Amino acid sequence: MAIETLHTLEIIEAMENFLTRQRPPEHIRSEVDVDYRIEDQSIIIFEVRPQWNDPETIREYPFAKATFVKAKGNWKVFWMKSDLKWHSYSPQPNVANVKAFAQLVEDDEYGCFRG
Repeated sequence: MAIETLHTLEIIEAMENFLTRQRPPEHIRSEVDVDYRIEDQSIIIFEVRPQWNDPETIREYPFAKATFVKAKGNWKVFWMKSDLKWHSYSPQPNVANVKAFAQLVEDDEYGCFRG
C-alpha cells in the first residue's frame, strides 16, 4: 500500500530540505551525489555515483531507510550494513516523523549511515 498524500507532501518537504543540506557542491555531483526515492511505505536515501570500472554506468548505493508503520503511526529506521542487508538502527529504531528521520541521518552520531 502506498503512503497517503498528506504523508507524501510531508516526505517531499523534509527530504528536499535534507538534500539541500547534504548534497555535494554542484560541480562534483556528476562524480557523487545523494538522492532519495519513495517505495511503497518506505523512503530510501542513497548515494549516486559512476561505477568504478565503467563511468558510463551510474549506480545507486542505499544507506538509510525509513518505513512507515501505519498501526503505530511511526517510522522504523534502518541502515545498510556491509552485508548489503537492512538492519534496524538500534540507537533509535523508531522516529515520529520524516523530519526526525532526516535529522537522524544527517547527524549520524554512530557513523552507521555514511560511515
